[in-house]
Amino acid sequence: MSGKGKRKPLPKHQSDKEAEDFEDNADLSEYDFKGLSPAKFEFAPKDERIIIRVPEDLLNQIKQLAAAKKLPYSRYIRQILVGEVAREMKQTSK
Repeated sequence: MSGKGKRKPLPKHQSDKEAEDFEDNADLSEYDFKGLSPAKFEFAPKDERIIIRVPEDLLNQIKQLAAAKKLPYSRYIRQILVGEVAREMKQTSK
């Protein structure tokens, strides 16, 4: 496909198998990837565990926000912690 042609929107897949088959057989240069955002993967081992108590309302809000992002709530909490710690470290290193 030439760079001047209009690109197709990516199709929605109902399963991982369907997505894998599409990726294996499609010419991906024909599709528009502008609407996608980078994925973050967690490779570091999680060796330590913490236990905290939070109000039920706060936990329900966290679960609601995590569900909207299609994440398990524990991973969402970890992302919040990583982001806040990085922000604090950046501020204290100035």
